[in-house]
Order: sequence, then C-alpha cells, then structure tokens
Amino acid sequence: MLWLGAHMSISGGVDKAIDHAVSVESDAVQVFTKNQRQWNAKPLSDEDAERFRTRYAEAGLKGVVAHDSYLINLASPKDDLWDKSIAAFKDELERCERLGIPFLVTHPGSHTGSGREAGLDRIVTALEQVHSDLPGYTVRTLLETTAGQGTNLGSTFEDLAYLLENTAASERLGVCFDTCHVFVAGYDIRTPETYESTMSEFDRIVGLTQIEALHFNDAKEELGSKKDRHHLIGQGCIGSEGFRNFMNDSRFDGKPALLETDKGDDLAEDRAALALLRSLVS
Repeated sequence: MLWLGAHMSISGGVDKAIDHAVSVESDAVQVFTKNQRQWNAKPLSDEDAERFRTRYAEAGLKGVVAHDSYLINLASPKDDLWDKSIAAFKDELERCERLGIPFLVTHPGSHTGSGREAGLDRIVTALEQVHSDLPGYTVRTLLETTAGQGTNLGSTFEDLAYLLENTAASERLGVCFDTCHVFVAGYDIRTPETYESTMSEFDRIVGLTQIEALHFNDAKEELGSKKDRHHLIGQGCIGSEGFRNFMNDSRFDGKPALLETDKGDDLAEDRAALALLRSLVS
C-alpha cells in the first residue's frame, strides 16, 4: 500500500512537521527544510539536524520527502538567476543529506522564452554541475510533473524522459508524480481505463520505476486546462474514483503519497482526506 501523508509546516523547527504528521496518523510527511520564500536561509545547526533525525526515528513514520524553494529555476536563460538557483539547490540538497531525507522534489523550471530544448539543456547542465559539486550524496532529486502553465517545463512525459536520459549520474534522479498537474496537463486518470492508458504511456516513455513519490491533489480545473489549482481529495475534477485507481495499484506499494491541499490549523482537512483515501482500498 502507498504511504499516505501530507506536506506539513516547519514553523517552530523542521522537527515540528513530524509532530503534525503523527497527529493526523500519517505514514509519511513532506517538508520544506527552510523558508521557501527566501533565497538566503539560516544555516541548519547540528542540533536541529539531530533533533529532526531523532524525532523522525521515534515517530515510526515510513517516509519523508523535502520540497525545494519555488524561487529556484534551473532552466533560466539568465545567468545570474541560474547561478543563484544552482547555489540554492545545492544548499537544499546539503540540508536533506544532513537531515537524512532521501528525496528532494523540485519543479524542473521555466525556460521564460528561450524555448523548450534550450530550457531542458539548461536543467541538464545545472544538475550535472550539482552532481559534480556534491559527490557521494545519497539524497535523490525527484523531478515533479508540472501543469504546463506558461513556459514551465516538465508537463509532458517526454520532458521528464529527456532530463533522465541526458543527465550524467541519472541514478541520482527520479520522478514525483503530481495527480493534479498530470491531469490538467492533459493525461486522464479518472477511470480504470484512462488511468491504465496514462500509466502505460508513462511507463513506455519514462518508466514507472522512476516514480519515487506522489503528490495527491485533486484539481479545481478541467482535464488539459494547464491551470495549477489544487483541490481537496474527492471534491475536484479528478474525483474519488480517480484516486481509487492509485490506492489499489500495487506498483506504488511503499511509495509516499503526499497531500498538498488547503487546511486549517487543526489539520482536519488532512485527517478527512487520509481517511477517505484509505477507504478506497479494495
């Protein structure tokens, strides 16, 4: 079975996300390792890293994933932003390595007008530089499927395949499959038939074994709309039956599937969504 969880706040310390995850009976958790709205971050202390590792081990969670800052754009044609993005991305990987987080999810980037091929090649170069600068790291970068808004890359399976096939040390890469993004990018997952068609296409082009984590988000917008607006599970255009397909797909057993949907301070929405998802298992 999938390891279910949600993205949790690190307010008060990155270890606090573990407490939140436990409170909603999660199997897994996703975190930012720093304030994702700022380029510069307070250094991660040895004490904070050890506290997180200890709390994670005590909690008995099965999976943990980090998400990098949305400011990072490894596809940027502007050298200053590209260099800044590489430096920030290296810092994110270093934090994950110290925290013992095995996966770092990133949006591939936006070419902002330089074109798809140029943007993809820019990402390849950036990733190879990072791999060269950080040898021996165990944390893997997961390229997230995107919605296809504007000049964003990663909304087609072909984009992901290009990055995986052309980046040296590609064993340090994988994929995070976002249900909302894939759906609004034009891949139907609502019925058993369309789900299997989409998964077969992904397997042929990318390979299902590349998927190391999933984002479970329903969609406020229609199939192929290319509009990235998450909705609560079962209340959007994908619907509960779409998620039933994932929950009963043994190919994803032991993979973290994480909510990124709106919630209040009491996390009631997460509790309800996790309960709904578990009820879909046949």
